[in-house]
Amino acid sequence: MPLFFKLFALLFLGLFVFIIVKSVRIWMSNNASPLIKANCTAVTKRTEVWGGSGESRANTSYYVTFEFADGSRLELQVRDQDFGLIVEGDRGELLYQGTRFKRFNRDLKKEYLNF
Repeated sequence: MPLFFKLFALLFLGLFVFIIVKSVRIWMSNNASPLIKANCTAVTKRTEVWGGSGESRANTSYYVTFEFADGSRLELQVRDQDFGLIVEGDRGELLYQGTRFKRFNRDLKKEYLNF
């Protein structure tokens, strides 16, 4: 087998192992993190579309940025159903674990609603 093919196979295998190790580290870090409840405001939403060239299917990832009382912000990937229910400016209680979004309960107090 030519050296080029050996190097390519080694590079591909190394990249594959790197991705697996990185994913497992993030998963373990999230599992070790405590569940955190915090009051916050949903300040921005965004989507990321990838794939879709040629015969492949397009995929969409959904993200919401939450701002806490101290001014710090946290962007979390959310499910499409949650993305559709959260509106920029919504205030409520966020439950998350590490980088995992668990849920967002909107505060329905009248002083926050503009009717």
